[in-house]
Amino acid sequence: MTTMIPTLAAALQKQGYETLTPVQEAVTDPELEGKDLLVSAQTGSGKTVGFGLAIGPTILGDDGRFGPAGPPLALCIAPTRELAMQVKRELQWLYAGAGVTMASCVGGMDMRDERRALERGAHIVVATPGRLKDHILRGSLDMSDIRAIVLDEADEMLDLGFREDLEYILGEAPETRRTLMFSATVPPMIVKLAKSYQNDAVRVTTVTRETQHTDIEYLAMQVVNHDVDAAIVNCLRYYDAPNAIVFCNTRASVTRLTTRLSNRGFATVALSGELSQQERSNALQAMRDGRARVCVATDVAARGIDLPKLELVIHAELPTNAETLLHRSGRTGRAGRKGVSALIAPAKMRRRAENLLKWGKLSARWTFPPTAEEITAKDQERLLNDPVWAEEVSEDDAAFAAKLLERHPPEKIAAAYLRLFAGKNSAPEHLSEYKDGPQREERKPREQKSFGPSKWFSIDVGRESKAEPRWLLPMICKAGGITKNEIGAIRIQPNETYVEISEPAVVGFLKSIGPDMSLENQAKLKPLDGPPQLGERGPRKTKRDYEEKPRPKQAFDDKPRKPREGSAKPRSDAPAKIVPGAADDPQSAKSTRKPHQPKPARKDHGDAVAPAKPRGARDDKQPFKGKPKSGGKPAYKGKGGGKPPFKGKQGGKPGSRDKPAGKPGAKGKDARPAKPRASASDTSKRFTPPGGKPKPRGSKKN
Repeated sequence: MTTMIPTLAAALQKQGYETLTPVQEAVTDPELEGKDLLVSAQTGSGKTVGFGLAIGPTILGDDGRFGPAGPPLALCIAPTRELAMQVKRELQWLYAGAGVTMASCVGGMDMRDERRALERGAHIVVATPGRLKDHILRGSLDMSDIRAIVLDEADEMLDLGFREDLEYILGEAPETRRTLMFSATVPPMIVKLAKSYQNDAVRVTTVTRETQHTDIEYLAMQVVNHDVDAAIVNCLRYYDAPNAIVFCNTRASVTRLTTRLSNRGFATVALSGELSQQERSNALQAMRDGRARVCVATDVAARGIDLPKLELVIHAELPTNAETLLHRSGRTGRAGRKGVSALIAPAKMRRRAENLLKWGKLSARWTFPPTAEEITAKDQERLLNDPVWAEEVSEDDAAFAAKLLERHPPEKIAAAYLRLFAGKNSAPEHLSEYKDGPQREERKPREQKSFGPSKWFSIDVGRESKAEPRWLLPMICKAGGITKNEIGAIRIQPNETYVEISEPAVVGFLKSIGPDMSLENQAKLKPLDGPPQLGERGPRKTKRDYEEKPRPKQAFDDKPRKPREGSAKPRSDAPAKIVPGAADDPQSAKSTRKPHQPKPARKDHGDAVAPAKPRGARDDKQPFKGKPKSGGKPAYKGKGGGKPPFKGKQGGKPGSRDKPAGKPGAKGKDARPAKPRASASDTSKRFTPPGGKPKPRGSKKN
């Protein structure tokens, strides 16, 4: 153990640390004390304890302890809620001997409780970027005493879109603070952010890209496309890990797989972005307590989650890039523990799995998922090596064992115990045999096999009738009592279709068709003497080819037009041209009716046939200007033949809509027809279509 602050050294010794990891050794170098750092290290290398040790000399007093709690001295920012709470737990035990007071500002938690905790005072605040910015904007977080800011998983925060939030937080912090950025990878965005908000940062690299994580065994399991879920079940059964994570790409996949594994008897919890913070915390706590052994999660759990007993990571769906693959796999094999990372690679995703491993510079062992026989053998091995055999037998157990031996022979007791032991676990799945065929570019073209002797027939429907093989084929098979194997080529022509039938099936085919040689939809079948002589086939018509196209408009010419009959004088700039017989010729004068052509009568109104006048002809009558004046009263311009509209009964009382306007028996000018009461069954006022009578309402066809 290198020389460090006594309180921190005591906490490490109490936690069981004997030596520091490479990243912890690097950041605690006395030469880096007080400087800004840009650190890149592998997942599971102890970065959290590393930056906790690095900021110790900056925030602790000379005696290695904190003073009274007040405005925060250090900020630790993490991309996800789970990682922030994990960082808080790690720093809590690391600085417990120094009298630390911790506070958290995490999205999804009650903001009022966080504000009260900040008012009471805290030495270290662990937060997510969005919630931390909210506290700064509301004035509930005092940034004046900040001495150190740590950005954990900085590349992930930029990928999640927290760049503006981070820039605002770093801009509000004092310029004299230390800024430490920790990340598994250092993309150009991180370098740009470091140049803007760090002062002469020292680059610390402990990632060795030439060699992969030695504590993680990578397996690529080849399965048939429909056996992915079965392969996951067999992996969980074979390795029987205390804690395992199954990664999916979408929330819907998490929900489906969680239900599937729970139904198979696995103690399973889900972890995805659609869950509340309380639900996500309960899921992780269930994994730590042992109440759950399998966690089905999206990539939200791939950063920083540390489960002490996590020994197996299964990629149910391949990640989108190599970095995500590294962070997923980094949940196991942490702090010197061994782990397995299994990629489920169905046949259609094999090439993608190979590319991910190549881009991540990982060496994986290609294998197949465990079979049912291998799982059974593994169960028997675990049973034989179970520590229960080394325990001493108590008196009560010995007495009950004697009773069992009196009733049953030892072989039967052992077999019953074996069945009881196996019944506690889910039964293994039987997988289909995986056949590794050639790649797509290596496949040879399929050889065209000869159809054999055949006879050709003609059907009187073609492309003009929108004939297609997808409905011709089942129609022929159904009518002729044959299968598609007896049908060879189908050649669709504009007005007919040629079909090739295998010669052995022709007799039965014609017998099923019948003597009339008719198919469905009145299609007629006709035998041919030999193969049809087909010419070059043009392009197949599309739907637009069958639509009626509008007639092209005729272009106007510069010839002078003939004036209409009875119209004004011809234009002065073009002399009138008279065409003899134009009035009698409908082709030469389409816009002019023939003289004395009778007007067609309307069938629905019974109009009388009246002679028509030539179009444009005028007479000497003046336009109608109203009825002539009589008695000095002006002519009424409205409806009713000169009478004003009726406004009610006589005597000044307003008229009723339902009652008749006058007495039925009245005579003279006061006599008015009675207005019938409106009825829903009255069809006299309904619209009558031309040439037909309205149907009475409620009539039904027999």
